[in-house]
Amino acid sequence: MTTLPDFRLETHFAKWEFKARHHMTASDAESMSLPELLAMASPEDRDGFETMWLGYTETYGAPDLRAAIAATYKAQPADNILCFAGASEGIFAANTVLLDADSHAIVVTPNYQSHESLPLAICEATGVPLDPDDGWSLDIDRVRAAIRPNTRLLTINFPHNPTGAILPRDRYDALIALCRHHGIWILHDEIFNGLGPSDAEHLPFIADVYERGLSLGVMSKSYGLPGLRIGWIACQDREVLSRMERMKHYLSICNSGPSERLALIALKNRDAILARNCAIVDENLPKWDAFFARHPDLFDWHRPDGACMGFPRYLGADGVEDFARKLVEESGVLLLPGTIYRSDLGPTPTDRFRLGFGRRGLDEGLAAMEAHLTRAG
Repeated sequence: MTTLPDFRLETHFAKWEFKARHHMTASDAESMSLPELLAMASPEDRDGFETMWLGYTETYGAPDLRAAIAATYKAQPADNILCFAGASEGIFAANTVLLDADSHAIVVTPNYQSHESLPLAICEATGVPLDPDDGWSLDIDRVRAAIRPNTRLLTINFPHNPTGAILPRDRYDALIALCRHHGIWILHDEIFNGLGPSDAEHLPFIADVYERGLSLGVMSKSYGLPGLRIGWIACQDREVLSRMERMKHYLSICNSGPSERLALIALKNRDAILARNCAIVDENLPKWDAFFARHPDLFDWHRPDGACMGFPRYLGADGVEDFARKLVEESGVLLLPGTIYRSDLGPTPTDRFRLGFGRRGLDEGLAAMEAHLTRAG
């Protein structure tokens, strides 16, 4: 594997995430406190957290946690679940295990950077862009044209980061049929599944509908619990899971025991937590709608299908990079300019920015943006 490049998004966040007064680009739902989460626990599960032994845990993940994760799928037993220290470790393990120097990978763009940086560090890769003029959907014919005899892995992400798009079900089924025909693995980053407007129609998990599907999940985004650092991959192929488990021996080895107990509590209260987080989205989205309606000369807004982020176009003559820089430096409002999502696999939009709407406190940030625009105007 070649040396990995700087992770642009994380480098940007390292500079600004904890300095900016208004974090308006977060991709996770509103977090909760430890007492709030423990208040949801049964007496047995709370006791399991408070009296636990602080030793090593199982590399695959605690059996009861894996069973709770499996219960979120339609057809996955606990043995089809491998836990990781967050989703990023799962992305690393999947790419490292499934690809080698003789492989070829296909990646949807724009994307979370590790989805292309990791395959590019191992083998050749081809980007297939989502189409902003088609609701950020995926052209299956372009995927078909990108397939080579040695194509081994396709990576997708719906609801999509950064656009919030959800692939129409007929295209999803066509994509699976295409990959099945060619024997291609699909790594589906599903970490936003279940989060979005309350009427959003989410896709079925890839592990439930495709024998070579790897479902990437995490407690960070839809559940709003990134501090737990608990992620997982569900897959029907246990030999692949075993190989990823051996890769994990070189990485985290095992998960945090206290985090496993807390993740179990959250998963047992999955419906209530997702309903809470989707209600915040329902409250916040109309506020962004109204903001953009007041500034049609500066922004082009496409309402996202799911997740808690969008990717509007900035129409100002100064350009999105300068706009985002001045906004955080002068008014303490943090956005992600589209250049963070640039790709080595082909052109991506450079006139857009990522915003978030999954957290409380949006009114203060919007007021700061309005004041900034008034001063700049």
